[in-house]
Amino acid sequence: MPSRLRPADPDEAAAALSRVLEALDALDARTEPDRDDLRLLVRHFLALLAGKAPGRSVEVRVPPYAAIQCVPGPRHTRGTPPGVVEMDPVTWILLCAGRRTWQDAVHEGAVHASGERTDLSGYLPLPVPRSGKG
Repeated sequence: MPSRLRPADPDEAAAALSRVLEALDALDARTEPDRDDLRLLVRHFLALLAGKAPGRSVEVRVPPYAAIQCVPGPRHTRGTPPGVVEMDPVTWILLCAGRRTWQDAVHEGAVHASGERTDLSGYLPLPVPRSGKG
């Protein structure tokens, strides 16, 4: 697995998740999560998904930060896989952290999934990073 898609240090991921969720839960709707925290968490959770659902039949895209191929099934050799899932970074993080359900995100249009094997609800949420400090 490329280094950019390895799970993050647990303490760094836990701190980033705490900051992102705090920003999203803030009463001030103008508060936006830090882009570095979003990047770290998107890549962290994509790495966990790749480990939990190894394969190459679905491409999961979270622009602008990363994309992976995962989910067991027929392997394609060129171009886009038969299944594609795309969403924004905040939606991805909320799904992975268990703060949003797959069904709700798809129903509300926050997740765009097309093709075979693109229902990721069986893989989500993913383990939430916990700080070892304390």
